[in-house]
Amino acid sequence: MTTRPQLPDRAPRAKGVPTALDGLLVVDFTRVVAGPACTQTLADFGAEVIKIENPDGGDDTRSYEHADLAGESAAFVSLNRNKRSIALDFANPAACDIAQELIARADVVVENFSAGVMKKYGLDYASVAPTNPGLVYCSISAYGRQGPFASRPGFDPITQAESGFMSLNGFPDGPPVRTGPPAIDMVTGMAACNAILMALFARDRLGRGQHVEVALFDIAVAMTGFYGMAYLMTGRNFSRQGNSPNGSPSVGVYDASDAPFYMACANDRLYRRLVTEVLGRPDLASGEFANRRSRTANKEKLRATLTGIFAGDDRENWVTKMKAANTRLNTVALRKGVNKKAWRREQEFQQPVVLHRGRLQ
Repeated sequence: MTTRPQLPDRAPRAKGVPTALDGLLVVDFTRVVAGPACTQTLADFGAEVIKIENPDGGDDTRSYEHADLAGESAAFVSLNRNKRSIALDFANPAACDIAQELIARADVVVENFSAGVMKKYGLDYASVAPTNPGLVYCSISAYGRQGPFASRPGFDPITQAESGFMSLNGFPDGPPVRTGPPAIDMVTGMAACNAILMALFARDRLGRGQHVEVALFDIAVAMTGFYGMAYLMTGRNFSRQGNSPNGSPSVGVYDASDAPFYMACANDRLYRRLVTEVLGRPDLASGEFANRRSRTANKEKLRATLTGIFAGDDRENWVTKMKAANTRLNTVALRKGVNKKAWRREQEFQQPVVLHRGRLQ
């Protein structure tokens, strides 16, 4: 039987301390993940968010199966903190009147209904903008509000598959794998939040609001990142690399004598520190292993060598050696007069990452 983890008390925010979005009113017509993730960020930074829910069960995530506490699911709680909810049945004209009144005094409206739903009830941007020209209105959809797929519903795993994003996730000898958490939904929510904040910034300069749109499919394609760009440049279709991006032997999971750990040495400088200060093998920093491209070309040989070395000691000792090497380099740099804060920021970003007792260090 499992028990809930005991967490430390949260330090409350000091009274009277302003937040970035104080005074901003957001009317939230979204449900499930992408939209609620967007509006939750706005709420976290001080906006007043009024969430409009269906009276027949509310947001779909209220009944998700992950966990339930006091009648609310883990999914719902994770995406809707700092909001206030009301239930409106748009089939009732009085409910539409209430929604229109809220929109008339709102700074931001966010919706992720299927195409045509907001227009059906007179709540689309074209209908409400004349009475509130400063309104920033954000529409989140699967494929955008225009084009041949505008009316097509879509979900995170479908856009992961259709965009090619899923083809990059998994191991070379296995099938494509969707991410555990709904990554495309979450990043789409972040993108929608960014679009809203930019539109609010533009409103300060231009004196008017605007309609902004974000689509899951667009975000999924963008999330293919440099793999997608490399395909456009070369025509080569990259595929799954497992735990080692680009097949890099200095990034991935290794087995110590007692437990596995994840290591990331993403550039030549970090790799040299690893093989000289941690492994005591400076010979691995020259010749066929001298730079990132040559190590990738000889990845099987290097990975076999590293596997043998790491198997010779336990994980705790490897972690200790990596941390000690980082500390020594910090000390040497500070003695040479390097800016202390800048150096520490750089080292925090660059130091090898290891999975230690189930946590990222």
